[in-house]
Amino acid sequence: MKHFTTAALCLALLPGPCAAAGKAGKTKKETAVEKTVYDFTVKDALGADYPLSQLKGKVTLIVNVASKCGYTPQYAGLKALYDKYREKGLVVLGFPCNQFANQEPGSNEEIQHFCRLNYGVEFPVLGKLEVNGKGEDPLYAHLKAKAPGLLGTEAIKWNFTKFLVGRNGRVLSRHAPAVKPEELAPLIEKALGPENR
Repeated sequence: MKHFTTAALCLALLPGPCAAAGKAGKTKKETAVEKTVYDFTVKDALGADYPLSQLKGKVTLIVNVASKCGYTPQYAGLKALYDKYREKGLVVLGFPCNQFANQEPGSNEEIQHFCRLNYGVEFPVLGKLEVNGKGEDPLYAHLKAKAPGLLGTEAIKWNFTKFLVGRNGRVLSRHAPAVKPEELAPLIEKALGPENR
């Protein structure tokens, strides 16, 4: 019995098929690809699929927007950022949301008209979605998990919360509604820089 135990111990320590399988399993787990923004598909204003994979290689600013909010004038700042940096690879994505004091009650069509008429918006303003709760869009669940807010809370607190996403689809930072779009210019320039290509 003693000899058997010793032999079994020696076999266990030798690199064999079992040990190799264990190593292979670990390696596979270690190389598991982490989800990025590019793994999600949302809806555009017409209800068609809008795969975010089409933005690969771009820097993206994702914002939950509303037409009847004190921060609504930030549309002008978002447009200015888009106009200034779009040729360098910036995309701004607006996601209308009516979860905060019903400040985005209109239809997708009405929202599009409002954005063009009042702010001359040319960046994509996509379909209405929910950013919190049971009906939250999977994209927002991902954004909030990757960049929690103040004191680690994940919930979006109000309209015009901003997420900056790098060229690799990973969330770089989260910014409160009170942060003006123009304040993000240095971070956007850094994300667009040659070292991040």
